[in-house]
Amino acid sequence: MSETATTRRNGALSLPNLLTYGRIAAVPAVVVCLFWPEDVWTRWIALGIYITAAVTDYLDGWLARAWSQQSALGRMLDPIADKLLVAACLLMLASDGTIHGWSMWAGIIILCREILVSGLREFLAELRVSVPVTRVAKWKTTFQLLAIGFLVAGPAGERVLPGTITIGIVLLWLSAVLTLYTGWDYMKAGIKHLVEEDALRP
Repeated sequence: MSETATTRRNGALSLPNLLTYGRIAAVPAVVVCLFWPEDVWTRWIALGIYITAAVTDYLDGWLARAWSQQSALGRMLDPIADKLLVAACLLMLASDGTIHGWSMWAGIIILCREILVSGLREFLAELRVSVPVTRVAKWKTTFQLLAIGFLVAGPAGERVLPGTITIGIVLLWLSAVLTLYTGWDYMKAGIKHLVEEDALRP
């Protein structure tokens, strides 16, 4: 195999990165489907696309580690793809009324935390400090993905499983609580490094 082909396999065109590109492409596809929230078929199509994208969130990282195809591009795009998918779905679900009333606060907490952590990670990266993902953060992501999945199914899901939206709202609040916990963990880690950085300055 030529050096160029090897570079492509382990770089921008590696399978893990292609899966991440696919997850990013899924964002506008889900959004378009949710423009017709009362249509049963577009809800199911949106859910199918969403589930596929959520599965790739696990697969791209696993394949990158298993095949030694981890790359700087993948590390950058993977969290961006996750945040785009979550933010777009929450906004569309709020616009069509699936998420409403007090439950809006759960969505706001999740979105604010994503912005906070992104800014914090960017700042700490300049200090060459990495913030590891905790077990609680992984549980938060799992509940969040499940919550949005149930809510994307929405009225269509209610015809198959009564209480689909309620299940989604409960999971959304659970992920919001875990979001507050993990967000505070990230904040403590960030503040600690900030204090240490200031202490090292003359």
